[in-house]
Amino acid sequence: MMKKISLIILINFVYQFSFAQTLSNYNLSFEKLATRWDEGMPLGNGMLGALIWGKGDKLRLSLDRADLWDERKALPDLTTYSFKWVQQQVEKKEYRIVQKTLDDPYHETTPTKIPAAAIEFNVSSFGKVLSNVLEINTALNTVKFQNGIVFNCYIHATKNQGFFGFENLENVDVLPNLIVHNYAGNEKATADNSHAGQGLQKLGYAKGDVTKTPNSIRYKQPMTDGHFYEVLITWRKIKNKIIGSWTVSKDAEAVMPPISTTAKEPTGWDTHTKWWTSYWNKSSISIPDELVQKQYYLEMYKLGSVARKGAPAITLQAVWTADNGSLPPWKGDFHNDLNTQLSYWPTYTSNHLAEGKTFTDWLWKVKGESELYTKAYFGVSGLNIPGVVALSGKPMGGWNQYAMSPTVSAWCSQHFYWQWKYSMDKQFLNEQAYPYIIQSATFLENISVSKDGLRMLPLSSSPEYNDNDISAWFKKWSNFDLSLAKFLFKAAKEVSIAKGDKKGAEHWATIASQLPDYEVNETGFTIAPGQNLTSSHRHMSQYMGIYPLALLDYNKAEDKIRIDNSFKQLEAKGTRAWVGYSFSWMASLYARAYQADKAIKQLQIFASNFCSPNSFHLNGDQKGGQYSGFTYRPFTLEGNFAFAQGVHELLLQSRDGYVEVFPAIPSTWNDCSFKDLRTAGAFLVSASYREGATLRIEILCENGGELNIKLPKGDFVLASRHNQMLRERTKLFTQKGEKLVFVNRG
Repeated sequence: MMKKISLIILINFVYQFSFAQTLSNYNLSFEKLATRWDEGMPLGNGMLGALIWGKGDKLRLSLDRADLWDERKALPDLTTYSFKWVQQQVEKKEYRIVQKTLDDPYHETTPTKIPAAAIEFNVSSFGKVLSNVLEINTALNTVKFQNGIVFNCYIHATKNQGFFGFENLENVDVLPNLIVHNYAGNEKATADNSHAGQGLQKLGYAKGDVTKTPNSIRYKQPMTDGHFYEVLITWRKIKNKIIGSWTVSKDAEAVMPPISTTAKEPTGWDTHTKWWTSYWNKSSISIPDELVQKQYYLEMYKLGSVARKGAPAITLQAVWTADNGSLPPWKGDFHNDLNTQLSYWPTYTSNHLAEGKTFTDWLWKVKGESELYTKAYFGVSGLNIPGVVALSGKPMGGWNQYAMSPTVSAWCSQHFYWQWKYSMDKQFLNEQAYPYIIQSATFLENISVSKDGLRMLPLSSSPEYNDNDISAWFKKWSNFDLSLAKFLFKAAKEVSIAKGDKKGAEHWATIASQLPDYEVNETGFTIAPGQNLTSSHRHMSQYMGIYPLALLDYNKAEDKIRIDNSFKQLEAKGTRAWVGYSFSWMASLYARAYQADKAIKQLQIFASNFCSPNSFHLNGDQKGGQYSGFTYRPFTLEGNFAFAQGVHELLLQSRDGYVEVFPAIPSTWNDCSFKDLRTAGAFLVSASYREGATLRIEILCENGGELNIKLPKGDFVLASRHNQMLRERTKLFTQKGEKLVFVNRG
């Protein structure tokens, strides 16, 4: 008995100690200022953003606001150039007219995300930089100079206000200088291999007004159609310090008042750090791979910086729009053929549902616009959102197969489904998840046709396979579209049951039964019938059924064969055409097949080869093409956040109807642990793995209900229920708020 008590005490000590390390281990720390905007120190609060870097002998803050958009229309009337019209051109093999009408307008200047301005400080007399640190636990950037001057900067977590300050200014004066972007001039944009768009002067804005006082600078930039935005910088001197703040406002929104010259440093630091403390306390992990663990925490820092209630969804660059004189890569838009979806993958398992809900909030906000687009372009009722979309929800055009795909809302619906399943929030189910999923399923039912007793799409595609050529359209289901249809009708049935809609559940089960099986052969999942994966390709879209849709389970013999053959073909074709997010996504795919060593290798490649020093995903291989033929450096965020989910998938998985703890631990890991990761069913799980075995699992049943769990290898008892003996697959009925404790006696 004493041995058992000692073991439990030891387990508890080790378990608690594993989470005692501080976040300072994962700070960004350099001995210089970055010399490029996309390597700057990133700060943000979902709405406002800043990058701190050095441009010449100036310390520069590149300022951004998430909803700064120029949404001048580019596409023609979609009731004329409709999906049916596209079908007709495909049938006639006259596809150039489709490209000219629905793709070429995307390459016009607008719609586009735009940057705000910049603040510069002349630091040429300060001497060299001794340290430049971003503390991720408080989102504070501190720069220390050789002459003793210290610069601090942060963006308040809950207020649309940024703060900066200089300390130890003995006999030195440094004041902010506003840098206005080149909206009206002729200066050429900087060529930096970042896939930048046209120069900002192409927007054709009138020159903005700058008003200065001894303690403030106000800048008002007119846009078009009466729109404008303002930047306000204020500061004050206190002995040997300067304390300042800035904000960016849009249209008639009130800007902040100048900083008081008498109040005591009203920076709101306490409320700012309180938010970040709460954020970091939601969950934690500890793994023995230093490279991957640091990258993971930097991803979670960026997630907290770009996803916030009331802000738009995460775009390609979110609040860090390019500061190089050009429109951002791919105009900084909402790409719903992959990018927005991957960006929110880690929010659910990491127990950051509030951050995840910013996506469904935005989708719900633009739902009316999506319905108008659906009716105009597809000519049927229901709901589908464009694959490439502006802030307001209006379509932007682009490669038609993906920019205006009929299955976009099916994938977006998964986030309504996940938000409900991971929270079990009945109000969210009733008010948003159920109507969004049902309307999306209704659209897909209406747009599909019956052929030979099976339901088919008039045209199908798989993202960027055959690019924008007519051959990118398939007459039969691509596995990408088919997987999404299978998921959507399955989800529609499930939310109908949860809502008490028996008739609806029966209807969606019938519709789902009308879908064909996946197209598979000796190469595993094909792109589409007659279209094998014949070369390396950056998208993993044909494997949607494996992940993220989890329609296949490696524990089933037939699924295992399909998955193994798919991976064999994928590996044979290599990674030369992959970009960063390909490796991130592949990590989750391998984890779902319990191929942990291959999964961790994908994460290591991503972190070492596809990120800038500040952790930004740059798409191309930054080590000269070691793993990919793409060596450019356009910054987008989806690869970063898919990376974080790849780490989660090694530690905890929500599969179809059950939870699995430590499903894919790499052979090199002897010790790892996590605290308060979340699963479907609203269960918060903490677990420790030591010397190759799982010691303890704790589960908080937030809402109660059925827990179906697959336990790791070992002899587990349920200590919280009188040491109840357990099987590997165990089904438990839990009470709301109950805490389950599983202990390995082996």
